[in-house]
Amino acid sequence: MVDRFKDALFTPGEVAHHLVIPPSTVYGWLADDAPGGPLVHRVEPERRGRTSVPFIAMVEAYVLRVLRTDLHFSKQRIRQAADELRREFATPYALASSKIATDGIDIFLQHSDGEFARVGDRQMPVREVIEGSLTYIGWDEDGYANRLRLRRFPDAAPVIIDPRFSWGDPVVERNKVQVQAIVDLWRAGESLDVVAENYGLTRAEAEAVCRAA
Repeated sequence: MVDRFKDALFTPGEVAHHLVIPPSTVYGWLADDAPGGPLVHRVEPERRGRTSVPFIAMVEAYVLRVLRTDLHFSKQRIRQAADELRREFATPYALASSKIATDGIDIFLQHSDGEFARVGDRQMPVREVIEGSLTYIGWDEDGYANRLRLRRFPDAAPVIIDPRFSWGDPVVERNKVQVQAIVDLWRAGESLDVVAENYGLTRAEAEAVCRAA
């Protein structure tokens, strides 16, 4: 069984590809050694160029991408939220916890009483505003990420990364077929109808996956 926190599943380049982030940005996040611990964790690769990113770090990178690139929060503000969460819950994996949320304007943490409060001044938000944030992440009963939907694939064929399937390779959510297998068959010259039939997909699903990939 894959250890989401310690087993290296991805190279930094694969993280960049799956999340549509410049590789230099991913390498910078992984090299961050600021006090309090990294925002995105890595493990020591077996040798240079091999996998060094566990699943939990893929999610951390996704959340950091949303907060930095999409919502334009400063690195300092994100680190403040991560440090506050780490202190209260004694976990290094702050960005892969369901206890962090955003309404697009502020960052909120869910505290031990179950209520969300704004980082810094603990002002209470309108709960409905933040309950839909970071919805591409699935959570386990302990509040840690266990599944990530890749946003570059459309709703017509949702694609996920779930370390329980295919060692973390992207799979179609509905039937867990590897995306790479679908794309490889299509690139080999087979029609979308044949691809769909071979992998138990509708033609629309096969086309959506191949177009996005």
